[in-house]
Amino acid sequence: THGVNSTGSCSWKVYVKDGIITWETQEVDYPSIGTDTPEYEPRGCPRGATFSWYEYSPMRVRYPYVRGVLLELYREARSRLGDAVDAWADVVSDPERRARYVRARGKGGLVRISWDEALEIVAAAQVYTIKRWGPDRVVGFSPIPAMSMVSHAAGARYTSLLGGAMLSFYDWYADLPIASPQVFGDQTDVPESADWYNSSYLMMWGSNVP
Repeated sequence: THGVNSTGSCSWKVYVKDGIITWETQEVDYPSIGTDTPEYEPRGCPRGATFSWYEYSPMRVRYPYVRGVLLELYREARSRLGDAVDAWADVVSDPERRARYVRARGKGGLVRISWDEALEIVAAAQVYTIKRWGPDRVVGFSPIPAMSMVSHAAGARYTSLLGGAMLSFYDWYADLPIASPQVFGDQTDVPESADWYNSSYLMMWGSNVP
């Protein structure tokens, strides 16, 4: 199966031939949930069914990229100071240089770099942040855990060992986690559709449910 970063976390049966994904169908391995509720089979949306399109798409990002202005500033400082953390501190603590790469955001200009250099920059930024502001200023933004339990657990453990804070995958839903308690007085949830059959009243508002 595969994860598509969906809250539904549906299982998929993936067919592979000569190492290439050729077909995907909805898995039918869900247990029965009782005679008074329809079964889950089949379960899966078009997004999951087209996962192989993402896998082999020429638009898929396969390598690390960094904003060109920032990379230029970092490499210059790295060459001059000889230490990654000192180089990062030199760039971000200078108001003029910081303004240069901040202004470049949203304007493209990303350039491909090696994995080693990308990881070095990420590590330098985190070490600098911990030294300057404290470990709780390092924040991990979680994917939906069911997308990949191994990578989620590894990232969550890494952030926790640093003393950082983990955000919830629910933050993917933009302003919903914030707006719902303020407007309705309660936090939203993503219940299973089986709950529809336990409800006495349903209101579909702005939904694309067929």
